[in-house]
Amino acid sequence: MRAVLQRVNRARVTVDGAVVGAIESPGLLVLLGVTHEDTAQTAATMAEKCWRLRILDGEVSCADAGAPLLVVSQFTLYGDVRRGRRPSWSRAAGREHSEPMYERFVAELRDRGARVETGVFGATMDVESVNSGPFTVLVDSAELA
Repeated sequence: MRAVLQRVNRARVTVDGAVVGAIESPGLLVLLGVTHEDTAQTAATMAEKCWRLRILDGEVSCADAGAPLLVVSQFTLYGDVRRGRRPSWSRAAGREHSEPMYERFVAELRDRGARVETGVFGATMDVESVNSGPFTVLVDSAELA
């Protein structure tokens, strides 16, 4: 799994003009990509890392501050641009694997007491955010082992 974490003052996701998920206070926008090797344990490890990472203002975590998270699926985080001019998506897991892993990640956050909003898996979404800092980090499960 790969997650791009953006510290935000607020963020929202709309699908076909309707808001489907939003956070209106400081928290994290989490763009989440899933690859073929990801497991339920990967989702749990990534959720714990995102929940406890001290990157909010004042060096506190979402867990410390009770801050919300907006989680949006984004298979393009596994795009490979090393060859040619068109990205390859072969490292991104297909829907049959990635959707359950995405849902498990969200469930793991909620099990920890997180206030979580989401986009709509697989939909074309408009994602808006007011970044704080700006402060953005990449978390890759392959680097957490």
